[in-house]
Amino acid sequence: MSHDSTAAPEAAARKLSGRRRKEIVAVLLFSGGPIFESSIPLSVFGIDRQDAGVPRYRLLVAAGEEGPLRTTGGLELTAPHGLEAISRAGTVVVPAWRSITSPPPEEALDALRRAHEEGARIVGLCTGAFVLAAAGLLDGRPATTHWMYAPTLAKRYPSVHVDPRELFVDDGDVLTSAGTAAGIDLCLHIVRTDHGNEAAGALARRLVVPPRRTGGQERYLDRSLPEEIGADPLAEVVAWALEHLHEQFDVETLAARAYMSRRTFDRRFRSLTGSAPLQWLITQRVLQAQRLLETSDYSVDEVAGRCGFRSPVALRGHFRRQLGSSPAAYRAAYRARRPQGDKPTDVEPTPGPAAPGPALHQEGPVPLQSRRAAASAVGSGATLSTAATASVDNAREMYVTGRASVPGQRSGA
Repeated sequence: MSHDSTAAPEAAARKLSGRRRKEIVAVLLFSGGPIFESSIPLSVFGIDRQDAGVPRYRLLVAAGEEGPLRTTGGLELTAPHGLEAISRAGTVVVPAWRSITSPPPEEALDALRRAHEEGARIVGLCTGAFVLAAAGLLDGRPATTHWMYAPTLAKRYPSVHVDPRELFVDDGDVLTSAGTAAGIDLCLHIVRTDHGNEAAGALARRLVVPPRRTGGQERYLDRSLPEEIGADPLAEVVAWALEHLHEQFDVETLAARAYMSRRTFDRRFRSLTGSAPLQWLITQRVLQAQRLLETSDYSVDEVAGRCGFRSPVALRGHFRRQLGSSPAAYRAAYRARRPQGDKPTDVEPTPGPAAPGPALHQEGPVPLQSRRAAASAVGSGATLSTAATASVDNAREMYVTGRASVPGQRSGA
């Protein structure tokens, strides 16, 4: 899924200062960044494909710090430009940041702030969102990043409205994407915004990728308990909830198990995870329903009961709000994609720690203003180096599955 802002006309109407050119794209590289994410904007904006009907951009690759820049596999890169190149760009892309726990160089942050003040479009791919947030460019804005790092982004920068469900978020003059291959989605979106569908389609054919992908990051959430909550006393309550999703209980039950009032529990849970406990609990039940629909032949009514929903109607409502599809349609589409001979096991998956998923909206389509007020999700505590190691394989899988998305899921831009 992608999200385009229609509620930021002031940002969209901002004009570039005289020394900046719309066709110039500056890519800001740092040492330690994964090479896959770093190469995406270089390939999209740095190759002349005018023969295929793709208007040409002028690419400036800039080092965000002193080189040489080391990247995946021990490679060393030497950028042809320094931070001064950003002063000429109409678009500045930060494709990745080496560590979600360390601050970016202040000189690079100052350059990004100046670029934004002078009307440049600022783009953060994957962990590049942490650089934009450190510069203060995401304050009060919707944004996304890789689902594993969304909880950290939400906790470290509470004024940023993180939505880990999205493949990318376009908020006018500031744009962010999820991990790895979602950077391609956002770059294609930028080309589409600048030059139209035909140019973006021609570029997608050259890259051999879908011009638009449907769905979001939900399907990639894993089931591990976040490291940040693992050492907290509240972890025992969370673990109990995940092991008893088949039972009907509410947030008051969890608060009582934590020996807290509901108000104190809500505040403590949100400060620890970035998500409201009710939103988290509903999401876990929906994720469990997803697994049962994929791995069993239980009826929808039976799935509802095994996931702790009070009725099949409640399951259908929450399932559609989160995944944009009915449970029956989701199962049919999943089975249509599954290789022949891979039959349901009729065995309920063993309950275990599940990644606290994205916050659920309680009413139909949600406008931007509501999205900005929504609580963020909780994901895994995996490290950046782990994700970088598997980035190419993940990208391949995402683009294969992206061609056969579940009908009814929220569509891309």
